[in-house]
Amino acid sequence: MTSLTRRQALSVAATLIAGAALQGCSTTSTDNGSGTKAITFLTFETPNLTPAYWDAAIKRVTDKNPDIKVTKLVAPTADGRTDYAKQLLQSGQFPDVMIAVSPAGFAEAGNLYAWQPEELKDFVYPTANPIKGKYFQLPANTQTIPPVYYNKKMFADAGITAPPTNWSELLDACVKLKASGVTPFVAGGGKDTFASSMILSGIVSVDVYGKTPDWLTQRRADKVKFSDPDFTAALAKFAELAQKGYIAKSDVSRDYAATEQAFLDGKGAMYPMGNWFAANADAKHPFDIGVFNFPTADGRLVVPAYTGGGMIVSAKAQNLDAAKRFALAFQLDKAQLDASVKADGLIPAIKGYTPPADTGAVYKAGYDLYQQAVSQNAVVHAFRWETADDGLLPGMANKVDAAAQDLITGRKTAAEAATYLDTEWAKAS
Repeated sequence: MTSLTRRQALSVAATLIAGAALQGCSTTSTDNGSGTKAITFLTFETPNLTPAYWDAAIKRVTDKNPDIKVTKLVAPTADGRTDYAKQLLQSGQFPDVMIAVSPAGFAEAGNLYAWQPEELKDFVYPTANPIKGKYFQLPANTQTIPPVYYNKKMFADAGITAPPTNWSELLDACVKLKASGVTPFVAGGGKDTFASSMILSGIVSVDVYGKTPDWLTQRRADKVKFSDPDFTAALAKFAELAQKGYIAKSDVSRDYAATEQAFLDGKGAMYPMGNWFAANADAKHPFDIGVFNFPTADGRLVVPAYTGGGMIVSAKAQNLDAAKRFALAFQLDKAQLDASVKADGLIPAIKGYTPPADTGAVYKAGYDLYQQAVSQNAVVHAFRWETADDGLLPGMANKVDAAAQDLITGRKTAAEAATYLDTEWAKAS
């Protein structure tokens, strides 16, 4: 979209969406008497999840369910899919099925279908992400957010003989990397603001949640605040990385795709990112890439993860049964699960599922780290990525990203960022 102005891009997007919506709405429960059920499906695209990936996934389902006709809608940005769904709802074009869209706000307003226990029997964590005791999003995948991917050659050249296991060792690695002429961390931002807060997500998850696993639930009950010492200390640790030049201030202007490419181009030694990066790490591997758990202060094992991210279905879908069938068929199809592993590095949370034997070395390393954490009961929520009753209030994820960018650029101190988050939380409440 670099050749279009933002206003032009939005205008074009609106035109395309309107056309797609009309196509979806023009078909009732039958199509010319053929019995075809028309549904709309909101997706998003990333360097891993290309148009071809989504088209193939849709085709696998519709080949087995020929009575379902799918009109694909695509969010303008990878990280803006929830906001985009809100826009479509407000304009009367709410999609029938959506993937990786937060149910918060939509569910409480009665816009989403609540999945029944029998429909969730094949999922490992059927009670993940409850909203007032009901389950609106299929708990399809687990994602570790964030492990730290690193350039093994840069580590070796800087004299780092092993990946860090605690915060002190991580800072020591940063010192050595910077002394060798290498920027320690690759971060991002731009239109994909989550890339700015990925490191902060790791710090809060292992430091704050590692000590108080239900911290965000307590925040919803006003028992804790962002300005409390533990959370402010996490903000300060993040700010320190930028202050010492371990994160470049200019990184916040780089979108997600460019951020990933920057790491693959060797513009930094460490890339904290969700485990979905493993897919491209294995596919492209321009150098030897390792992975380690985000380090805690004392070296204790704490692994942030999120299980969910699956389909949500509009409660008011004209062809509700078809929408539900499509969503379940999409999420439970073995070929689709294998494709999601290879294309997006996901860990399917489906009973009896095991990843394909030919998955790459980076994915396997991350998968093993997660399984080790599961066996030791060391998994906590991934801050900023939670949904439902134990997640951020609607709209707050963007505020966390904004605070992270301000900490990287030095526009806010840790105390100021904490106050800002408390203020925005009060507004969101």
